[in-house]
Amino acid sequence: MTVDRIAAVSDIHGNLAALEAVWAEIERAAPARVVNLGDIASGPLWPQETVQWLMARAAAEPARWRTIAGNHERQALAPDIAAMGASDAFAARALGPAERAWLSALPGTRQLAPDVLLCHGTPASDLVYFMETVVPGFGTDGGRGLRAATAAELRERAGNARANSLVLCGHTHVARLMRVEGGPLVVNPGSVGLQAYEDDHPQPHVVEAGSPQARWALVERADAGGWRVQLRATPYDWHAAAARAEANGRGDWADALATGFMGRTAADVRTA
Repeated sequence: MTVDRIAAVSDIHGNLAALEAVWAEIERAAPARVVNLGDIASGPLWPQETVQWLMARAAAEPARWRTIAGNHERQALAPDIAAMGASDAFAARALGPAERAWLSALPGTRQLAPDVLLCHGTPASDLVYFMETVVPGFGTDGGRGLRAATAAELRERAGNARANSLVLCGHTHVARLMRVEGGPLVVNPGSVGLQAYEDDHPQPHVVEAGSPQARWALVERADAGGWRVQLRATPYDWHAAAARAEANGRGDWADALATGFMGRTAADVRTA
């Protein structure tokens, strides 16, 4: 089986408004496959409605849609809600049995075609960044605690996936493509639903897309071999998404959704 034209989405994080806007553009592009690279529901927006939308779409076009799980599916489906972070806990409380069953059945990786692999973080881990590396020094001279991966890091993280021509990944919310030396082109479509976030794994850092548009990618085989990639940014009503986050007590998400930059942090929200 060959796959020649693929729309890739990732890191929706319950942002149904952004997903619907992206879907309208995907329909106009008419790809043969649509792949969803995980982190579907977690966050203070529309977790249940987003999963229900995806379930309906997958049921309507089972030959077209392929979805894998991200780390937040694993985290939000854990048994102890009290031990979860705020975003996972919000989703966990909103999801019903049908949505939980659908999410729990998703694989962590998937071979879309003999030379096309889907993963969330890296082929071996849903928590490790593929094309970014967390570094010390967050907050020093404005440092964000993150840099692009080196060639050696890319080779190591690709692991056994080096035999592929294309790896599609998510997790970092950073729209980027890099080639593994002697291996595949790695493409991250960026995040549909959240354009900035803070994290402390494995140490503190911040990711900022710098604008609030929903991100996705269109990937197709080129006539001369290899892959042609378009990294897309889709406008949607991010003010409504930000208002939803604010109403649900997450001013940090509201700032990130409205601007693509971090403003308030989770600590600010907890102490307000």
